[in-house]
Amino acid sequence: MTSLSIVNATVWDGVSDDLTEGAVHVVDGRITAVGGAPQDADRTIDARGRTVLPGLIDAHCHAYGIGLNMLEIESRPLSYVALVAAQRLRAALSRGFTTVRDPSGGDAGLDRAIREGLLPSPRYLWTGAALSQTGGHGDFRAADSDVCGCNTHTCEVVDGVDNLRVAVRERLRRGAHAIKIMASGGVVSLTDPIRIPQYSPEEIRAVTSEAARRGSYVAAHAYSPESIRHAIDNGVRTIEHGNLLDAPTAAAMAEAGAFLVPTLAAYDAMDRRGASLGMAAVSRAKNREVLDAGRQAVLLAREAGVRVGFGTDLMGSLEDEQLNGLRLQVEVDGALTALKSATSVNAALLNRPDLGTVAPGAAGDLLIVDGDPLASPSVLWSGPRTVVQGGVIVSGSSSE
Repeated sequence: MTSLSIVNATVWDGVSDDLTEGAVHVVDGRITAVGGAPQDADRTIDARGRTVLPGLIDAHCHAYGIGLNMLEIESRPLSYVALVAAQRLRAALSRGFTTVRDPSGGDAGLDRAIREGLLPSPRYLWTGAALSQTGGHGDFRAADSDVCGCNTHTCEVVDGVDNLRVAVRERLRRGAHAIKIMASGGVVSLTDPIRIPQYSPEEIRAVTSEAARRGSYVAAHAYSPESIRHAIDNGVRTIEHGNLLDAPTAAAMAEAGAFLVPTLAAYDAMDRRGASLGMAAVSRAKNREVLDAGRQAVLLAREAGVRVGFGTDLMGSLEDEQLNGLRLQVEVDGALTALKSATSVNAALLNRPDLGTVAPGAAGDLLIVDGDPLASPSVLWSGPRTVVQGGVIVSGSSSE
């Protein structure tokens, strides 16, 4: 039995509107007590002057997104992509993200290596390669090129109901957490207008029905009102990005019980750094189309009662902007609401009630920051931090 006590702490539990004072005790990776008198433990952290909050969750984190040129990624051996992915996951954990969902990548091998402790990583929930129609957001060929990337690390082009059923079944057989589809055009793909819906209703229903039968769900890349409505009307549970959302579509999302996962960090980072990183001109133009709308989409979703999560969608070297995503969402929502999105709301999205909260029975995944993050949220994206995963200190220093 291993144990950890964090004493003299201010605690935010991931759900409440206020902070409390007290100790947090973790035994064998699970929180056993919050508040009350300190308990003896194998290791003790004195958190005086600091706040303990749930480990952060990034619901849109691409471990295999090792660059901005998608065709180049798909041309690389999986062994190389996975080794770079391991570095990206290690960095995410050190920032305080103790869980990530990868909606366009991952596989059973990387999953097993993480579970066996072969590499430091957030808890890793993956979809495998996203599903795209021919000419869709996951078809990375230029209009004047028939060169393919040969591999399907991040996306796979699959057309037709029967083929999609097989693709979904194969992903779920191998342990995928959920299924990802491309339901509209996107920024980094070269030939698809952003607003036009992708896949037929019959194709999307084939995917969602197969996932539901296995107790899973479908996430859809979608920007425009018509593509979002096309997705949720056919059974999609989470909308990724959703920048061009309008009020009627937000109301439809709320009625359907769908989640929105905004990824504000990606557009901000690509706008500032895309050109210097060789991002195609057509992609930079698409990014400008959705850049400013992303914040308004979050506000419209909130007004309609849509559950809003948190994601980043950062490719290549832009991964170092992950904590900047928190800053951007705090600017829209305020610190408390944004933190709920990155903890308890994302946990609900993942169907993981043991995550995103500091409460007895929850996983011992914790982030300790200086001061009060609700009053001074900049401590979330700058300054020292201690990261605890499963009751083990994995990053940062502790005062014992």
